[in-house]
Amino acid sequence: MAAEAPPLAMTGGRVRLDGREVLHGIDLRVEPGEVLALLGANGSGKSTLVRALLGLVPLSGGRTEIYGVPPARFRDWHRIGYVPQRLTVGGGVPATVREVVASGRIARRSRLRPFATAADRAAVRRALEQMRLTDRAGQPAQRLSGGQQQRVLIARALAGEPDLLVMDEPTAGVDAASQAALAEVLRDLVRQGRTVVLVAHELGPLEPLITRAAVLEQGRIVRTGAPPAPEGECARPGHRHQHPHAAEPAPGSLTPWNPT
Repeated sequence: MAAEAPPLAMTGGRVRLDGREVLHGIDLRVEPGEVLALLGANGSGKSTLVRALLGLVPLSGGRTEIYGVPPARFRDWHRIGYVPQRLTVGGGVPATVREVVASGRIARRSRLRPFATAADRAAVRRALEQMRLTDRAGQPAQRLSGGQQQRVLIARALAGEPDLLVMDEPTAGVDAASQAALAEVLRDLVRQGRTVVLVAHELGPLEPLITRAAVLEQGRIVRTGAPPAPEGECARPGHRHQHPHAAEPAPGSLTPWNPT
């Protein structure tokens, strides 16, 4: 039986935005079951990379695949859970926290089963509990703080029970207790063989879960390997990590994907 294609793969990926090249020839392969952290300074291209991997930003060169299929032809979106940086809820009627989280189940419904089932409701309830939002389920999501809205976005992705979870700055503005809760949730997902890709400035309680880190500088992956360990000032409690610490890689330490 042939092995399943990797959850995400990009080769020679380039992105131009407003006439400026933001990503330069990215080669990246995400293996099943790994927890990959994308690290780098603001403006290094981390968020653009995750969006390009999912086909949310068009490539100007190269290619990207989701489970072996180009994003334009990919149909199994129920396998993907995406957590963007901020909550956007359109329309004139405020959506409640429960309604936003429940929208994470839509990709799992078929035309023959358009309405929520007991399994859907159970998944939503579980996601609310995991992100400690049960007591806010009936509140308008737009009225929550930025950190609370981020927890809503994570809960929405978790409600879909994805095989691949892609998170863009999931701990930004989130309190320490919620970060610890997220780390526990991700630990359970990893035990189940799920794959996680996350963008981060600081890893905090997520650091022990990271199996590999890729550091970006000016739209290029400059090193991959074990996540850099905080040292000195950065190891102190409360320090906000804003830059990678890893030393320059030894020659040949990068292993870009060369598809056959």
